[in-house]
Amino acid sequence: MPAGVVALTDRRLARRPLPEVVAAAVAGGVRWVVLREKDLPRPERAALAAELRAILTEAGGTLVVAGPDPLDGDAVHLPAAGPYPPSDLPLVGRSCHDATELGRLTTEDYVTCSPVHRTRTKPGYGPPLHPEGLADLIRASPVPVLALGGIETPDQVHACVAAGAVGVAVLGALMRAEQPAEVAAVLTRAFEEAVTTGSDARNAPTEVSDPGLRPGVTTEGPSLTARSGHVRPQPSTEPSTEPSTEPSTEPSASTGDRQ
Repeated sequence: MPAGVVALTDRRLARRPLPEVVAAAVAGGVRWVVLREKDLPRPERAALAAELRAILTEAGGTLVVAGPDPLDGDAVHLPAAGPYPPSDLPLVGRSCHDATELGRLTTEDYVTCSPVHRTRTKPGYGPPLHPEGLADLIRASPVPVLALGGIETPDQVHACVAAGAVGVAVLGALMRAEQPAEVAAVLTRAFEEAVTTGSDARNAPTEVSDPGLRPGVTTEGPSLTARSGHVRPQPSTEPSTEPSTEPSTEPSASTGDRQ
């Protein structure tokens, strides 16, 4: 399940060839990458996916492909618009922006909620959720949530984790960086600190003013998925009537390509 700092690709913004940027991000601690580049012909995109997948596999990471075609892999990230029902693959994510889109989820494993902040990659894209709006969507989501959009600083990472996100998806801050390994390391460290701080707060003793009452006990699994309190929804028993369309977080296109 994607967690921590998740890198989204955009070769047009990257200061170096995309495989070099991804390798640097991985060296900085990133273990999840979402390959976008949906304008490439399939053979070129599949070759790029294979190259990035090899980089990630060596570090124990995973490549997720934006769109319904996994490009010979087993993980995809779908746009809010479709397809419905989602692909029958081991790992399926979807982009969501509001409670209505969250309500259409069926068997997805996770979602991104965006944009948390205004983004330089998509000026005017929004309105931004801010941490408060993100927290509202996380409470409404039946699956774990990655925060997406305009996340560039450790303080923003901390705020997203405090809102309940299991990770942050980052595009511009990594693609534009002169030293993507350093940026990845800083954001990864911030995520780990935020998770540790939140865990310490949850495990702190609870004072009970009425001795006749006992505080409830929250069970917590070892994974970020378990910690989020979300469970994967069961598939609908009725056929979907949603239209089937095609995706793209901080994204890089217009609002017609919402991701």
